[in-house]
Amino acid sequence: MWAPWRAEYVEKHSRIRSKGCVFCNILKENRDRKRYIFLRTEFSFAVLNIYPFNGGHALVLPRRHVDSLEAMTGQERQDLMDTVIRVKAMTQKAFAPQGFNVGMNLGQMAGAGIPEHVHVHIVPRWRGDVNFMPALFGTKIIPVSLEQVYRRLAAVQHKESRENKGSDRKKRK
Repeated sequence: MWAPWRAEYVEKHSRIRSKGCVFCNILKENRDRKRYIFLRTEFSFAVLNIYPFNGGHALVLPRRHVDSLEAMTGQERQDLMDTVIRVKAMTQKAFAPQGFNVGMNLGQMAGAGIPEHVHVHIVPRWRGDVNFMPALFGTKIIPVSLEQVYRRLAAVQHKESRENKGSDRKKRK
């Protein structure tokens, strides 16, 4: 499958990874739109996977650099799970998938591409999204760009923020 648009993308993000933890580096940059970070909470953040299994594939990570669930505080684990639930709901609103794969690969032997920083994968799924291409050619067709996914999730997050501010004002009255 020829996808020349991916070359610039892969090269750009390979440079980020070369010095330290890629997740910590993009978090420190404070360039959320450019790095596809679409949600920050007190202890976690959500970012689009730049090598997605499906359109809308996101990662939820603790802000603190930790390589295991055991190394996280109770507050961090709770915030991480709350953020997973929130990102799943945002993805549902933005794309209306028919299902999700949600999971973690803990350790390199378990398939973690970046085992030094815990992260949760949230992969939206639709009927027919796995077809003959992966089975016969080892190639997956993803019909939506990262920029499109980011814009849709950011719109959902912005709408939720406005709604929350409105409900906060009503509570104060």
